Amino acid sequence: MRTLATRRSRRFRLTAGAVTLAAAGALAIGVPAAQAGTGNGNGQGNGNGPGNSRPGPALDLQILAINDLHGALEPPEGSNGQVTHRHEDGTTEQLAAGGVEYLATGLRDARKGNKRSVTVAAGDLVGATPLLSGLFHDEPTIEALNKLGMDVAGVGNHEFDEGWEELQRLQDGGCHPVDGCYADDRTFEGSDFPYLAANVVHEDSGEPILAPYSVQNIKGVKVGFIGVTLEGTANIVTQDGIEGLEFLDEAETINRYTAELESQGVNAIVALIHEGGYPADPAYNADCDAGADGISGPIVEIAGAIDSNVDALITGHTHQPYVCTIPDPDGNDRLVTSAASNGRLFTELTMRYDPRTKDIVRTSVEGTNRVVDRDQKPARDLTRLIDYWNELAAPVANAPIGYISEDIQGRGAGTPEFPLGDLIADAQLAHAIELEGTADLALMNPGGVRADLVYAASGDEGDGVVTYGEGFTVQPFSNTVNLLSITGEQLLQVLREQVSGPNAATPKILQPSEGLTYTLDLSRSGADRIVADTVLLGGEPIEAERVYRVAVNSFLAGGGDGFPTLAEGTDPRVGNDDMRVLADYLLAHSSADAPLAAPAADRITVLP
Repeated sequence: MRTLATRRSRRFRLTAGAVTLAAAGALAIGVPAAQAGTGNGNGQGNGNGPGNSRPGPALDLQILAINDLHGALEPPEGSNGQVTHRHEDGTTEQLAAGGVEYLATGLRDARKGNKRSVTVAAGDLVGATPLLSGLFHDEPTIEALNKLGMDVAGVGNHEFDEGWEELQRLQDGGCHPVDGCYADDRTFEGSDFPYLAANVVHEDSGEPILAPYSVQNIKGVKVGFIGVTLEGTANIVTQDGIEGLEFLDEAETINRYTAELESQGVNAIVALIHEGGYPADPAYNADCDAGADGISGPIVEIAGAIDSNVDALITGHTHQPYVCTIPDPDGNDRLVTSAASNGRLFTELTMRYDPRTKDIVRTSVEGTNRVVDRDQKPARDLTRLIDYWNELAAPVANAPIGYISEDIQGRGAGTPEFPLGDLIADAQLAHAIELEGTADLALMNPGGVRADLVYAASGDEGDGVVTYGEGFTVQPFSNTVNLLSITGEQLLQVLREQVSGPNAATPKILQPSEGLTYTLDLSRSGADRIVADTVLLGGEPIEAERVYRVAVNSFLAGGGDGFPTLAEGTDPRVGNDDMRVLADYLLAHSSADAPLAAPAADRITVLP
């Protein structure tokens, strides 16, 4: 495995005609925006092409893959820090997982005994990140990825949260253009690995903004990795950050660069795709190929259109765990994987490489999702990195973000609707209107409100002052605020799901934004507890066929907490981190002279 010093000697530069690699002895590919590198180690894969017909003395190859880390450096809490394990008898249990200290240990252990290994990622490593990384424009996450041995990563939609030029800075290094460097004795050096963006091009030139692919020379085994994000990225990120860019079709782009790699004699090819699917069984260790409904979602169509000479697809975006096979255009099974999100899992792919055909033997490819459990020993170098950034974060965590005139209770209110839930919903609706100019309502899940906002000072900030750290304690999950469209009938169904189905025994009452009112009759049972003819928006009845624009957090948008109808929403758009949205709202609606009072929490009329 390369040492950190060796890794840091590799710097990537975008030139007018090509990306060059300044590493001694590295494979140089003189093509537009292409890169070459050396892998450090581990993996599984599946092969296709001429290598399958006449296998020679094959070599073992390991690929370790993650996706959708979202800057989760510290162990994530709640459902974001759990994975579902299915036992042989069919029962399931939730396992605590995640944290880069443990991820680093898991990856390093997996590499042991594997002569040829490479570590890769399929996008959203940064963006929608927790306080520790987000405060510093995700420099801590890039430094953590360097330490845990990342070799190459495709971009995701969240890599564009702060614009494509900021993404380039994360790769190339240097101080932030506005905030500068965060310590006098320390300069951000950027990523030791290339980011790939094959289908993200400048509208005027058609050239990728970053390298489209990277050829990793893994002790004589050359593997080409092509990185793409979902074609619909432009619809779910802030437009200012992607002005002048175009996002191309995923499969067409991968096929183009597959041909280019093959023309250079690189036949072993793996795609890093920030788009994914939804397995029928959510357990990380489920048999994804079992039954007719093994996996659904966008990746199925994309996989069916990608050149059969691509040997494996490593995917992301949907935050789901799966190791599946999907037929390629020739009808042959091809491995498609995803390691959930937040560093809870990593995928280990193993395969055989035929030196005579310079290709991966497709039938040898196997994959397994490994749990990043917290019982293993944390990596000390990652612990030191986290401690360093936590010390720097302390002054920011103590910064005021708003002012309140009284306690604003969350679930501690002991009522179905509580003031802080309404406040958060109002903040998310305001954010949705800011993004799109108009929106109808917002809904907040009660379990996402983890604390109260307390008037009494917790430190030396003074009574009534809300600090960033206190706000983050309320919303620690780093969900994004998502917008989606549902019909009036679907909205009524969402409200009914609060008190029926999996929520029948223990209702989960969504916190509504201002303007949405209805009656909850607890003397009734099931869905009938929502009195349908009392549901009003702005004083007007809900129209069954009308389409409403709704803001919810990303957890709810995926159908979390027993709200599957929200997952049926259309025209999705991803906004900012929910904590940032709350902070912006408090700053805009309160001051020391005009503190914010608790909402009345009278939007839901509860009949006992």
